[in-house]
Amino acid sequence: MSRGEKTAMSGRMKATQVLWITLLAVLVLPALALSACAPEEAPVEVVEQPGQEPIDVVETAPEPAAAEPVLGPGELPLVDPLEVTGNIVAAGSSTVFPLSEAVAEMFQMDGYSGQITIDSIGSGAGFERFCSAGESDISNASRPIKDSEVEKCRAIGREPIEFKVAIDALAVVVSTENDFVDDMTLEELAQVFGTAATWADVRPDWPEQPIQRFAPGTDSGTFDYFVEEVFDNDPAVHLAASNLQLSEDDNVLVKGVEGSPYAIGYFGYAYLAENPGRIRGLAVEGVAPTAEAVEGGEYPLSRPLFLYTTAEIMRQKPQVAAFINYYLTNVYEAVAVVGYFPVPQDVLNASKELWLEAVGR
Repeated sequence: MSRGEKTAMSGRMKATQVLWITLLAVLVLPALALSACAPEEAPVEVVEQPGQEPIDVVETAPEPAAAEPVLGPGELPLVDPLEVTGNIVAAGSSTVFPLSEAVAEMFQMDGYSGQITIDSIGSGAGFERFCSAGESDISNASRPIKDSEVEKCRAIGREPIEFKVAIDALAVVVSTENDFVDDMTLEELAQVFGTAATWADVRPDWPEQPIQRFAPGTDSGTFDYFVEEVFDNDPAVHLAASNLQLSEDDNVLVKGVEGSPYAIGYFGYAYLAENPGRIRGLAVEGVAPTAEAVEGGEYPLSRPLFLYTTAEIMRQKPQVAAFINYYLTNVYEAVAVVGYFPVPQDVLNASKELWLEAVGR
């Protein structure tokens, strides 16, 4: 190759190198510049399945936990009976029994599938089962718990909590065949259920027929209340009366009174309301046992009704806490069905506050 040809070839090679360098500058430098200016991002690992298009991953902040609803005065957390499991055992007052039974039926109709056992054995026997044997979760009572019963509860590690749920009027009743008695004083009631042998011994214009007496058993809170109000807390005269039949079953008392025009008995107002046409309620001190008289505080034989349990029981058995919550929330409706009388709203609210304290809300 001649010197001139070598020079020409060298010139072509230099021109080619310049061309490539120029092209690289045009293509690469802008990309480098953009990369340098872009903000750094945390690497995101994407696992793609074969045959799928790449998936764009968008990171989102976790949702904040829902806050508990704020409860207003007289409100308890909502209970869904469908979500409540476990069995419940209650025992005690025959007077509270119809009310607790009505609430239990509502609880089951709303979806509770567990078993609720409610035994009607009297307030005293109910406290014995709750405080001494520790066999029941709830004690139904038609009188306040006694100090001696509280001590028995504490001896087995139970601290009773009292919930007032309703008001009962103790009804004094006679057969619908009785056409001579409409009203009695408390003093006359003490004679009729105590020392008098015949009706004429109380009022001369009443028949000279033996008085047939029907009363709750001595384990009943109704018996205790009647003795307190009529016999000044001394049951001896009452228990010594002739022709006296005692029963813890108020339906037995209803049937006994119904069977004779010379019979008389007493029990919770609900049993009077449930048996129209069979028995008749008497006025006491001139006041008939009506809703208006009881709620107005005029009827002399009215008393509150109670449920008892403990905070520990409600924590260990959430179904008990749920049932009492449901009870306090729906008791006004149940009271109207059974025939008792509602406690004032502030009294019911106080019971609800005790529930909230017991479960730590």
